[in-house]
Amino acid sequence: MTEKRRLAVVTGGMGGIGTAICQRLAQDGCKVVATYHPAEEEKLADWSAARAAEDLQIGLVKGDVSSAEDSARMMAEVEEKFGAVDVLVNCAGITRDTTMKRMTDEQWDAVIETNLNSVFYVTKPVWEGMLSRGFGRIINISSVNGQRGQFGQANYSAAKAGMHGFTMALAQEGAAKGVTVNTISPGYVKTAMTDAIRDDVKEAIISGIPMRRMGLPEEIASAISFLAAEQQAYVTGANIPVNGGLFMH
Repeated sequence: MTEKRRLAVVTGGMGGIGTAICQRLAQDGCKVVATYHPAEEEKLADWSAARAAEDLQIGLVKGDVSSAEDSARMMAEVEEKFGAVDVLVNCAGITRDTTMKRMTDEQWDAVIETNLNSVFYVTKPVWEGMLSRGFGRIINISSVNGQRGQFGQANYSAAKAGMHGFTMALAQEGAAKGVTVNTISPGYVKTAMTDAIRDDVKEAIISGIPMRRMGLPEEIASAISFLAAEQQAYVTGANIPVNGGLFMH
């Protein structure tokens, strides 16, 4: 009997880290669906062409994860088109960095809604199905700054710390039913976003990392692959740091 191909969904799947996760899970033998924000529509053709050139078949579904209603619609569309979700990677995220003194309600709300509320909105529609089938892997992408805080990121650090609180609580609900819930907390990762940082600032960041380099998206994806595997049935409620030694706890 051949092993069932698991369906993995990656929110924010067209981003730097999201793309690497999609690639790795597809290489691992999962059926993969990437979700993307409506604002990313213009990148769609190029992104799809690049995946096709890599001989990877990755489904795409549009949705705004900061909206409860649109998240429910998006996940219903995923299950209707592709089947029941076995692995969910909550990777969608934004930053709106500024000091507390200057932070607006809108900047606070945008980050909390996209980075934290989304985890509830996207997980909720697939949770009961995972429990009833006796298998599920929820993996939440947090950040080193959710563990240690960061100047100018009260909104982001709060959202990312909250994600792991969600992980620990939900892990307890899923534990007896074969559903694991874990967090990955990346440090600084080499993506288009970090490439845009001014060179002197980038050098200062790297000099503070014991490994003296930024992480690679593929290194984050490797940790996801580990947690998503059938064999990882006994790891739950964990927060796995992938940060080059930047923060040790």
